Amino acid sequence: MTNTEIPNNNPEKELILDKSISDDKTKQIINKNTTQIKKNSSKSKNSNESFDEISNEIFRDLVSKKDYLVKEIKELETKKKEIEKDIESNFKGQSDNIAKRVKGFQEYLTGALQNLSQNVEKLELVSQPIIVKPSPLDEKKQNDSANNVVNVPALSETFKPDEKIIKSCFTSFSEQPDFYAEPWKLRRSLDSSDIEIMDDWFFNMGGRGSLESRGSRQKNALLSAGLISILGELYGDQFQTLILASQPERLGEWRRILQDSLGLTRDDFGPNSGIVLFERPEGVIERADRLEANEELPFIIIDAAETSVEIPILQFPLWVAFAGSDNEIYDDLELN
Repeated sequence: MTNTEIPNNNPEKELILDKSISDDKTKQIINKNTTQIKKNSSKSKNSNESFDEISNEIFRDLVSKKDYLVKEIKELETKKKEIEKDIESNFKGQSDNIAKRVKGFQEYLTGALQNLSQNVEKLELVSQPIIVKPSPLDEKKQNDSANNVVNVPALSETFKPDEKIIKSCFTSFSEQPDFYAEPWKLRRSLDSSDIEIMDDWFFNMGGRGSLESRGSRQKNALLSAGLISILGELYGDQFQTLILASQPERLGEWRRILQDSLGLTRDDFGPNSGIVLFERPEGVIERADRLEANEELPFIIIDAAETSVEIPILQFPLWVAFAGSDNEIYDDLELN
């Protein structure tokens, strides 16, 4: 039997080898793609599980918040019913009590002002000339003697010497507001009705008397800021403003408005500062007496919501009491 050798360059053999190599590569690629698909499938599964957990957690949180809000709503509805019941049971009694207090203050203030008016009428504001006749012992000095006349100025003449300064302040108040004025200078403007009231207070009332409220505490405080500014021009540091309002909220409103209108700071409100706030009239009277003993001038401002005015306050030379209307006092009591 003869052995037949196949040459190395046999085409059939080369074809078989190429096919074998190609099949191996194809298997490797298939295996690699299969592995990659498994990994991607695993990641996708994990992602879906994570999204489901987050969704469930958000849903549980929303349900919890809903339950809490429902509970809060029920509690608020219960409180609302209790408040409505309390208002229905107490409003009538409170309104009667407030009406009595307002009526009592009105009667008290009317009587006090009437007594004050009667006392002023009895005062001898302008005395008759006193003629001093010489005695026989003074015959030698008869030609040198003169009639001694004592004149007591009327109350309305108190600020007559300072009329030019006061009128100049009125003019500046009617102009555009100066928001950068020096402290204790009015930084707001006033209308003509406010200036007319201030003019009457200075030149007819002599700086002491009751004024009808301007309708709100803000307007009363703004008008008072104008009075303080003018008195500062006249007396400098020799006077101190004392404000009486029996509620801390009212005093706080006075402080804020005056601080804004006069360019002041918190340091300007205190026992040793330019403006002192009081809740009780006894403190005002005691402080005013101390100022006069030190030859200083107290300027007393009484809030419109005050239901009584102490008679000793009326003896001081500078004071203004705002008389609020029945509706204004009632509304103020309701707010407090």
